[in-house]
Amino acid sequence: MSTKFPLIPAAGLALLLAVTPSPAQSPAPTTTPTPTAAQKPAAAKKDTVAKPLTPKQLKAKEEALKKELMTPYKKWMDEDVLYIISDEERKAFKQLNTDEEREQFVEQFWLRRDPTPDTEENEFKEEHYRRIAYANEHFASGIPGWRTDRGRIYIQYGAPDEIEAHSSGGSYNRPMSEGGGETETYPFEQWRYRYIDGVGQNIILEFVDKTMSGEYRMTMDPSEKDALLNVPNAGLTLYEQEGLSTKTDRFNRTDGTHLGVPDQYMNQSMNEFNRMSQFFKMQEPPAVKFKDLESAITSRITYNILPMLYHIDYLRVTESTVVANITIQFDNHDLQFTQRDGVDKAVINIFGRVTSLTRRPITTFEPTLEVISPLDMLDKTKDLKQVYQQSVPLAPGRYHLNIVAKDIMSGNVNNLEMALDVPHFSDDRLASSSLILADTIEKLPTKSIGGTMFAIGDTKVRPRMGEKFTTDQKMGVYVQFYNFAPEEKTNKPDGSIEYIVSKVGSTENLIDVTEDLTAIQYASANQVTVQKLLPLSALGPGTYTLKVKATDRRANQTVEQKSNFIVN
Repeated sequence: MSTKFPLIPAAGLALLLAVTPSPAQSPAPTTTPTPTAAQKPAAAKKDTVAKPLTPKQLKAKEEALKKELMTPYKKWMDEDVLYIISDEERKAFKQLNTDEEREQFVEQFWLRRDPTPDTEENEFKEEHYRRIAYANEHFASGIPGWRTDRGRIYIQYGAPDEIEAHSSGGSYNRPMSEGGGETETYPFEQWRYRYIDGVGQNIILEFVDKTMSGEYRMTMDPSEKDALLNVPNAGLTLYEQEGLSTKTDRFNRTDGTHLGVPDQYMNQSMNEFNRMSQFFKMQEPPAVKFKDLESAITSRITYNILPMLYHIDYLRVTESTVVANITIQFDNHDLQFTQRDGVDKAVINIFGRVTSLTRRPITTFEPTLEVISPLDMLDKTKDLKQVYQQSVPLAPGRYHLNIVAKDIMSGNVNNLEMALDVPHFSDDRLASSSLILADTIEKLPTKSIGGTMFAIGDTKVRPRMGEKFTTDQKMGVYVQFYNFAPEEKTNKPDGSIEYIVSKVGSTENLIDVTEDLTAIQYASANQVTVQKLLPLSALGPGTYTLKVKATDRRANQTVEQKSNFIVN
C-alpha cells in the first residue's frame, strides 16, 4: 500500500527552375531538306515550358527552404544573440559560406566581448546565458521569457536597480508628471536603471500587461496602464478635475501619449523626443569594445591516480543552446596535506577542455582548489569534500571533454576523457532537463545571482555526487520541463507533476504524490521548474528509484526522468 509523504518546497521564397530537356528527352528529329544559306531563317526561339506550381506546392517549398535555412548557426544568431549582435556583425555573418567560417565567427564574437581576455573564463558569455535562463524562468507567458520585452531588456542590460511592481493593477495614485489624481490600472511594472552606457542616467522603463495574460509590453505612453482611459469622466487627473483640461483632450494629443496634462504643465521627463530617443536606444544592442586577442593553450598530460567523481547535467537555455553543468568532487582524505604558515593545506590544480569531434577547442577552464585546515582540525577536515562546477553553454551535438586534476602536494593526477552528448530540445514536444538530486537547493541573494557556483537562474542547486543520502537529510529534487501546450486565452499550461519513489527490485511505490501545475511558482507553458526537498526519514537503508513524471493534459503528452539514490 502506498504511503504519501509531504513534499517541502525550497526557497516567400520559392525557387522556380526552368528545366531544358536533355538530348535524351528531346523528340526524335524528322528528316527535312537542308536549306541553303539564303534560305536559312533566323534562329528559332526555344521556349522552356515549366508547369506552374500549385499554391500548396509553393507553400511546401517555402517551408522546406525555411527549415533548411534554420541551421544551428542561424538559430544562434536569431535566438541566442538576437539582442546583442550588431548590424555589422549580422551582415558579416550572413556573408559566410561554410560552417567552419561560422564556427570561427561565433568564437570571435564572444572573444570580442570578453572583459578579461587574459583568463580562460568568458564572464560576458556566462552572464549572457545566465540572463537568458533567468528570463525564461521569470518572464515567460505564452512565449518563452527571452522573447518578451522584459526578457529582452533584462538580457541586454541586466537586473534593474529598482523595480516598482503592480502585479495585480488596481487603484493607483498618479504622480504629478502624469497628471495626478486616482485611477485604476492594468498590471504594470516600472524598472529604474541609475545609468546605462550610451542611453543615459535615471532610465525609467514601464511595462504594461493590458491583456491580463502575464505578458508585459514596454510602452512609451505612461497612460497606457490606465484601465479607465476610455471610460468617460472616470479616473480624472487633477488638471481635469480643476477644469484646466478635459478627458477629451487626451485623445487630441500629438505626442504619442494620452496624458491628462496640459502642455504648459508638461514635465521635461515626459517630452516626446526624450521618450522616443530613450525607447529606441533601448532597442539597440549594447556597444562592443573590440579587442585584439591572441591566445595559445598547450597542455602536457601525465597519468597517475587521484580519486575523482564527476557528473554532467543538461539544461535548456534556448532551442539552439544548452548549458552543460560539469561537476567534479574530491574527498579530502584522498588529498595530501602539508603544514604551511601554521595551517594544513592541500592544493588541487584542474585543467578542463571541451573540444569538437575534430578536436577544435570550444572552451577551457583552469581553477585551483585550496583546502585549508587549522592544525588541530585536520581529522575533521579530512571527512569533508571539495566540489567544483563549471557551466558551459553548447549547441546540441557531440563533444569531447578532458579534465586533468593534480594534487600539487602528492603529485597524484587523474585524467578524465569522455563524450558530451548535448541533447536537442525540440520546441514542439514536451521535454525535460536532467533530473538533479541535490544536497542544497536555496534561493540566492540578488547580489549573488550570476556570480555563484551551482547557480541555475536565481537558485543555488548543488548536486549530491554519488547520490548518497542519510535518513536525517532531505533530498533536493530539481528538474525543468519544457513546451507544455498553452491555453489559448491565458497561455497557461494544463498538467501535473508526479513524484514516485520505489525501492530497487520492488514494484511497491513508497511515495506517490501528484501536484497540479497551478501549485508551482513561475510555471509557464514554455518552462515549468520543479524544486522540492524530499524528506527521507521514513525510508530505511537501501537503494531507491525516484521518478518525476510530467503530464501535459492539453497535448496528451508525458515525459519522465528518473534516477537512483542510496539511503544510509
